[in-house]
Amino acid sequence: MNLKLVKRYIAIPIIIAAVLLFRVVSDREPPVEFRSGWHVSPDRRWVGPNFWANRLQDWAVINQRLVCLQSRPMRTVHLLTRQLGSDEGGFEISTQFGRVRTASVDSSVSSAGLLMGAGAGLDYRAAALIHHSHGPSGGLYVGVDTRGTLFLREFEEEDLVIASSSEILPSTDNVALIVEADQNGSVYELSISAFSPEHPADTVVLTAPDIDGGRLVGNVALVSDAESPAGARFWFASLQMDGDKLEAHNERILGPVIGSQHTLSRGTLKITAQFLPLGEDDTRLTELQVSDGSTWNTVATGEIVDPSYTATFVVEDWNDTQDHRFRISYRRSVGTASVLHFHYGTIKRDPIDKPEIVVAAFTGNHNVSRPVPGEFSGVGRGRFPWNWAVWFPHSDIIEHVSAHQPDFLFFSGDQVYEGASPTAADFDQPYEDYLYKWYLWFWAFGELTDEIPSVTVPDDHDVFHGNIWGAGGRATPEGLQGAEAQDRGGYKLPPEWVNMVQLTMTSHLPNPYDPTPAEQGIGVYYTDILYGGVSFAVVEDRKFKSPPAELLPAADIWNGWARNRRFDARSRADHPNATLLGERQLEFLNDWSSDWSDGTWMKVLLSQTLFANVATIPDTALNGSVIPSLPILPPGEYAEGDRKVADMDSNGWPQTGRNNALRAMRKGFAVHLSGDQHLGSTIQYGVDDWGDAGYALCVPSVANFWPRRWFPPEPGANRDPSAPPYTGDYEDGFGNKITVHAVSNPHKYGREPETLHDLAPGYGIARFDRASRAVSLEAWPRWADPATDGNPYPGWPVTFEQMENYGREPVGYLPRLEISGMENPVVQVEDESSGEIVYTLRINGTSFEPMVFSDGSYTVRVGEPRSDNWNTITSQRPLPEGSGETVDVVF
Repeated sequence: MNLKLVKRYIAIPIIIAAVLLFRVVSDREPPVEFRSGWHVSPDRRWVGPNFWANRLQDWAVINQRLVCLQSRPMRTVHLLTRQLGSDEGGFEISTQFGRVRTASVDSSVSSAGLLMGAGAGLDYRAAALIHHSHGPSGGLYVGVDTRGTLFLREFEEEDLVIASSSEILPSTDNVALIVEADQNGSVYELSISAFSPEHPADTVVLTAPDIDGGRLVGNVALVSDAESPAGARFWFASLQMDGDKLEAHNERILGPVIGSQHTLSRGTLKITAQFLPLGEDDTRLTELQVSDGSTWNTVATGEIVDPSYTATFVVEDWNDTQDHRFRISYRRSVGTASVLHFHYGTIKRDPIDKPEIVVAAFTGNHNVSRPVPGEFSGVGRGRFPWNWAVWFPHSDIIEHVSAHQPDFLFFSGDQVYEGASPTAADFDQPYEDYLYKWYLWFWAFGELTDEIPSVTVPDDHDVFHGNIWGAGGRATPEGLQGAEAQDRGGYKLPPEWVNMVQLTMTSHLPNPYDPTPAEQGIGVYYTDILYGGVSFAVVEDRKFKSPPAELLPAADIWNGWARNRRFDARSRADHPNATLLGERQLEFLNDWSSDWSDGTWMKVLLSQTLFANVATIPDTALNGSVIPSLPILPPGEYAEGDRKVADMDSNGWPQTGRNNALRAMRKGFAVHLSGDQHLGSTIQYGVDDWGDAGYALCVPSVANFWPRRWFPPEPGANRDPSAPPYTGDYEDGFGNKITVHAVSNPHKYGREPETLHDLAPGYGIARFDRASRAVSLEAWPRWADPATDGNPYPGWPVTFEQMENYGREPVGYLPRLEISGMENPVVQVEDESSGEIVYTLRINGTSFEPMVFSDGSYTVRVGEPRSDNWNTITSQRPLPEGSGETVDVVF
């Protein structure tokens, strides 16, 4: 046995220097070794910048030890900054652990130790998720069980023991475990020792002479493994390693800031830093610093708030004419010393003169492929291989989106999923469980949000619902669960938890239009953002929506679907008391549509879901529960026998609320970007007639569990004969008028892995051309590389002019405006009989013939709003188009 390692192990608390352990920036490469430092860490959930814990709620630093808090299978803490590489050479790894005293009664065999070579060939972040279930690239597990047996097991195959000791340790209360690996050609000999640090002479030794070197490549993780809820759990005092096979990756340090989001609007910067869970003794103060090219200057201070662990900075009068490099500065204590951490990003200039503004849009962020139900519950050993199909950290989609060089990002919801992505919801510890999933989202998409302004809004799964009808923010009825609770409306979890979720996702948005909280004190975030001359309205189309079950008892609603097949949703579902956006948000939309100040030249509405129901299911099916099991067809094949559905989770319901929203949108000629439906589509809305309202892009899911499809039983009317039969004019299942231009149906696309790509994953791109006011909407496959020869899904791009977003047939035109002294002024038309704004638009040029849609007298305003150059012309009446009558407007 290596006595040098024994001596080192006994001396751990003395020899480790905190400054060496937690150095974030170094003038030279550190030696390839590692020494943990929990003995100088305060108590907290965040287990340190070198580690990722599975799950967040399963681990904490307590009394200078890393402690597993849950008796569950294969709880792991992965080391991020060191990895066993493919280079030749040996290595040594050692750890000290023991059974938690309060779990001394162990009704089953539990164990603790080291996982080595985990996740070979995977991104280190994906490898860091390995826990609980077995599968390819699982690694080798070396440890000691509660019977005192030292073992080496396969973690690729369940319960396959490579070697185990005949001798046993008398106790697992305090164990030192040492692994020495010596190379012999292509194989390694592992010498494994376990002993009590108080009695190092009583050592159990195990040798594994023929371990393939490739099996040792990958992550190293600590393991606490309980086979039942009554099993033992373990603490760890240290982890240390060195050797030639060890790779240093200091750039992978994670935390205390895991990411940031920001918006820049009308000269005000608002940025939120997302911290990992700090301890009670950690400071809550942080700084936003900006570089002037030579020095870093503090421009704002922030307070980290619990339980969201967010800090929001607001800087007014921001210099938005140039790019600024920023960093978030945080100083934390390490024993008697302190370490300064920095998280970097860029605030780009407001692109007010950029010829084209590009928006990238996302929805539905699944991290793993569809699991066997319940297999990620954490109770018992799972049969489902955890990494059978791992999409996280979505590096392909990050790379492909970056190639578009987007100016703005929109995440429309379902950034996290409460079920099996990667773990099932933990309703006993919802705060930590949500943050665990949310941190994974930041770990993947943070490299985009650190550099590009973004809007991120929560949808149903983000608040741990399958579907949600928020009913103004009330609580779901007591005593109900699942779909039964959801159908009655409201939020299942406490309002404090809902506000925490909203704070993590939306606190970087400009202040809400009306900050009055909803019921239970749940906050609101609907607002507008002006960036690059494009005015974005952010609405909440879940929070105020009525629950259908209580309004439509005859429909027999279950999970938003009418179980009564005789219930006609087209004629009976539009209840007069049903709400979609609510009066508050309709007032906001009407004000937003009429406000074209500060150089606004384009309007875009951002919401969670589409204002239509573009979906079909087999006519024999009662509801959407069949969707995951429907066969995936080859390209070009059409599913026969489908019917258009009336799913009240979509914003095709309620119809009156949907139409009121569209009427407000089209007053500003707005384009609509949304997600949620898992089916990429571009449609044009109709209220009274087809095409009389705006265009919309519903973006494909980043990864898809629920592959909706659109195979209507009849071809669309007025379609291009060369277009697919599912395009053209339709009424959806609620009778809403829609013109379908393109749909990304699931098909056998011939891309590997099929479990991902056949379900039509991807993202959306919207392009807004300043000079022509043309709009291009695109749905992109995840696999397509736009930097090379990649193309959007068939049918895209869909291109149209801004004016087409108000496609209503005019009854006449007001006298043509001939404007001099001002380019591209704003024109606003008001109906004098009702005082209603008909529409507002920044025209393209200096001549405009205003259309109107009913007879009467109108007021026309021309110029630049909120300035002295804002002229009013009254008593204008409609004339036939091209009448020749003009009004000269001189500035």
